[in-house]
Order: sequence, then C-alpha cells, then structure tokens
Amino acid sequence: MGAKIAMLVCFFAVMLGIGWYYRKTAQRVSDFVIGGREVGPWLTAFSYGTSYFSAVIFVGYAGQFGWKYGLASTWTGIGNALIGSLLAWVVLGRRTRIMTQHYDSATMPDFFGRRFSSPGLRTAASLITFVFLIPYTASLYNGLSRLFGLAFNIDYTWCILLMAVLTGIYVIAGGYMATAVNDFIQGIIMLFGIIAVVGGVLATNGGFTNAIASLSQVQNTQTPELSGAFTSFFGPDPLGLLSVVILTSLGTWGLPQMVGKFYAIRDEAAINKGMVISTIFALVVAGGSYFLGGFARLYGGEVDVATQGYDAIIPAMVSKLPDLLIGFIVILVLSASMSTLSALVLTSSSTLTLDLIKPRFDREMDDRSQITWIRWLIVLFVAISAAIAIVQFKSKVTFIAQLMGISWGTLAGAFLGPLVWSLYSKKTSAVSVWCCFAFAVVFMCGATFFPGMYPVFLQNPITAGAFCMCIGLIIVPIISLFTKAPDTESVDKAFAAYDRKVSVPVKDDLG
Repeated sequence: MGAKIAMLVCFFAVMLGIGWYYRKTAQRVSDFVIGGREVGPWLTAFSYGTSYFSAVIFVGYAGQFGWKYGLASTWTGIGNALIGSLLAWVVLGRRTRIMTQHYDSATMPDFFGRRFSSPGLRTAASLITFVFLIPYTASLYNGLSRLFGLAFNIDYTWCILLMAVLTGIYVIAGGYMATAVNDFIQGIIMLFGIIAVVGGVLATNGGFTNAIASLSQVQNTQTPELSGAFTSFFGPDPLGLLSVVILTSLGTWGLPQMVGKFYAIRDEAAINKGMVISTIFALVVAGGSYFLGGFARLYGGEVDVATQGYDAIIPAMVSKLPDLLIGFIVILVLSASMSTLSALVLTSSSTLTLDLIKPRFDREMDDRSQITWIRWLIVLFVAISAAIAIVQFKSKVTFIAQLMGISWGTLAGAFLGPLVWSLYSKKTSAVSVWCCFAFAVVFMCGATFFPGMYPVFLQNPITAGAFCMCIGLIIVPIISLFTKAPDTESVDKAFAAYDRKVSVPVKDDLG
C-alpha cells in the first residue's frame, strides 16, 4: 500500500509542478487556449491521443464491446487508429490549421461564425458545445470507482473530488501548454500501462494460446449456432460492431476538443510527424484496450453483467494481477481520465468566454480579463462535472447516464459535416449548417428520450450516433444545392488561405 500511495503522490506532484512551471507562458488568450500555435508534433500527437481515449474507453467500452463482440472488438481500436487518427490528420489537419490561422480563430464556434459570416452560427455552436460537453465531462469519472476501491479502498466520492481538483489546478495555472505536456507524460504511462495489463491478463489465463482456446468454447446464447463466435473475425454481430467503429472513429472529426489540436500545431512538417505518432499511439492504446476487452467472456463466472454492469469486467480482469501492477493500472486510468477532462474543460470554458460572453458583454475585453473569465469557468465546469458524477453514483439517476450517451453523437453529428464541407467546398451554405445542427440535436435527443418513435436498429445510442454523423455528412451538401449560395466575397476570402505561397525544402515538395 505504501508503494502504491507513493506512486500516486509522485504522479500528482509532477502534474501540479508542470502546471506551475507553465503559468508564466499563459499570459495571452492565444497562449492559454491554443499554445500560441507553436506546439510541436510530439506534444500535439500525444495530446490528441490522450484526449481521445479516457477511462470510458479502457473500463467501460472495452468491457462492454469485448463482452458483445469478443476478440472482434479489436477492430474498434484499429478503426480508431486508422480513421479516428490517421485519416483525421490527413483530411482535417492541414486545412484546419491553415484556415483557422487565416481567420485567427481559437475555437470551433468562432470558425463557423467567421467562415459563414454568421454570428448566429457562432452562438448556436457554442451553446451545443457547452450543453453537450458537460455530461461527456461527467462520464470521465466512470470506471474509476471500482479500480480505486480495488487498489486503495477509497470512497468513490473522494476519487472524483481528488481528480477534479488536481486537474483543475494545473489547467487553470498553465493553460494549453501545461495540458499538452501533462498529456505527453500521461500518454507514456498509458502506452506502457496497456502493454503491461494485456500481458498480465493473458498470463493469468495460461498465455495467449490457452486464453484463445478457452474463449472459443464460450457460446453466445443469442447466436448458439455460431460456434466460437467470440474468436471469429467479425464476431457474432458484424453490423453492431460496424456502428461502434463508425461512432468511436469518425466521431472524433467533429469533436471540438479534438479538432482544436490542429489549431495549435506549429507547422506543416509537424503535422506529418504528428500524424504518424498519433496513429501509432492509438493503435497501441485503443487496440490494446479493445483486445483486452475481447477476453471479457472468460470472466462471466465472476461478473454478473445484468446487475454489476459492464464496468465491472475490466476490474475483475486486473484483480488477479500483482498488487503493484494494479497500482500502476490505477495511474493509467487516472492519466486517461485527467488528460481528457483537461481538454474538455479548457474547450468548454474558452468557447463560452470567447464566443458567448465576450461578443455580448464587452467586445473590448483585454487578454487578462478573458483569461480570468476562462479560469473561473474552468472551476465552474469541473465542479459541475464532479457534482453530476457524484449524484449519478449516489442516487443512480438514469437520465444522467442517458444524457452522457448522447453527448458524443450530438456533438459529432452537429459539427462533422459542416466542418469537413466548409474546409473543402465553396458551395457550402449557412442554411445547410443550421439544418445539420438542428437535425443532430433533435435526432439524438429523440433517440435517447423517445426511442419508441425510432426503428429498432436506431434505438441503440451507439447505432443512433453513428447514423446521425453519416446523415450530417449528407445533409450539408444536399441542402447547399437548394439554398441560397454563400456570398462570393466571403467565400473567396475563406479560400484565399489556401492561396498563400510558402517555401518548403525540395524533399518535402517531392513528397
């Protein structure tokens, strides 16, 4: 116990020390929110990856999808690496950096407002970000309770408060750079932690071959005709697995806290390096997590999913590991949660300050005033998320869990289509963006609170979220064909960003 506590204290001390070190570099809004657009490839790539994967992935999704799809759930991790990381950097990285720099935008709502010359779009996007990031933020605490109880025998309420306070302190002190450097350290912990826990769990099941052999004997009661379904290539439900891959991979393209990483990266060369690093990181962390979850059915005798839920599966797996390794796994889950929490609260607070408060109350707010507002709002968002997590834990309020479920689908459904088309097409109209925003909010809220109105295949939040994102990509170009064309002058101004001449080394030009 002493060794585990020492590990925890050292971890927290490093996080706080980094926040204190970078406090003097966060004096301007641009520095505080996007690191002055001077962040290198390693920090950006790790920040992207750690913001992507939280304890929800490691504890919740890995256990849930591993139980449902077996080893085929590993495809989710591969999809996260190839679609959610590699393809996202290829499709969005350069163009997002260039056009947001052209507009001097620090947030996604501000980009939409400037790109379509519409203050209303800016307001709507900021409200959607604020409303639907809060429940997503609260969900990050899920999964910590059982692991902390297993390692330290600490009440879940104290776990929530400790994580919230410490994350808030280093984000408030050092802004984006403190977050990025901490993300880098937390990312390294996640990489080694995933490798260690996968190796440990396989060892407790007699090694890789024996674990596969045991899993192949498990029958799925819903598809008893499929012998060895949980070790098959696509698992017992390929369509359901495809929905999971789409939601968790394509969804990152429309999440403000993820796209914001492209605003901050230093230059074109850094994007190439960051793309490779981010993809490898995702392949190890996400692929390893879902591969681990694929063995969930081996613990069917120890976990009653009907009463304990899917979150109990991964803790059951690691409970048989050596004590010090369990302590390291707790640090891993803390790293995953704190890195994502810091990205979310910084995104929420900066969006609310720069896109709602500043334009309406004081257009001449100086940098110091804006940063003060952002810092106070970070305190508010961290407090709200912690309060929601505690209320859900104590009272088992089901609608909160439902609200968490629609966050990802709504945000990505609203922003994915408009962002992609606005970067590539001059014909994208403001009306099409409004329609996409409205569709995503109405559709996902309906799927959550009135599922009976939808076809059976859309009554699952995962499938509904994936469907919402795909429809959003279709809505924008179709509505743009039948609505008023955007103003030629404003469109030319936007795409002038791509006409700027730059000098590059010959080797880059050959590439």
